[in-house]
Amino acid sequence: MTTSQGPAGSRRALVVRGGWDGHVPVEATDRFVPFLRESGYTVEVSDTLDSYLDADLLASTDLVVQCWTMGQITPEQSKGLDTAVRSGTGLAGWHGGIADAFRADLEYNFMVGGQFICHPGGFVDYDVKVLPERADHPIVAGVDRFAVHTEQYYVHADPSIDVLASTTFAAHPDYPWIDGATMPAVWTKPWGSGRVFVCTVGHKLDDLDTPEVRTIIERGLLWASR
Repeated sequence: MTTSQGPAGSRRALVVRGGWDGHVPVEATDRFVPFLRESGYTVEVSDTLDSYLDADLLASTDLVVQCWTMGQITPEQSKGLDTAVRSGTGLAGWHGGIADAFRADLEYNFMVGGQFICHPGGFVDYDVKVLPERADHPIVAGVDRFAVHTEQYYVHADPSIDVLASTTFAAHPDYPWIDGATMPAVWTKPWGSGRVFVCTVGHKLDDLDTPEVRTIIERGLLWASR
């Protein structure tokens, strides 16, 4: 079901949420719906991947905000999303809602640019550091580093992504070889005429309330949008 939230704006955002309940997709995306409305978007919220079958809806959508962890997407749904992003619709999300979705769909993972593999140690203290050479990018400008206590995503990443911020792993008893491994934590990627934005931080609601995380995600949504 797709519902509209808030007054009509000059641009349209489609929030697609569902999948694993552990990432509280409703509450998490509700953190950003008011921001999108205030930024001039008409916001439509969908609890079904069948929204990706609606070519007319997607063609008139400037930004898809996806929060759908794991789950399965049909080839037709995946193709609909792929076509929309290639045509200029932005795709953005955080944590498992975008980087741990539809694990079996290779083309989706190619589009997103990185896939969750593990979060060693569960909740851990770690830093996210903006790459000095990307410090002037509008998504991370003014942010140097920040600390969080949450899941630290180890990902398999496309070498063509534009990494804006990274995180470095400490050794773990089960995975001692990861000591010093650096992983992308915030990145962007072109896909056809569209833009993709991913932030791997965001397992729980208070992660999303961390000022730097909130700022980066809000900027990322706007940056990815058509």
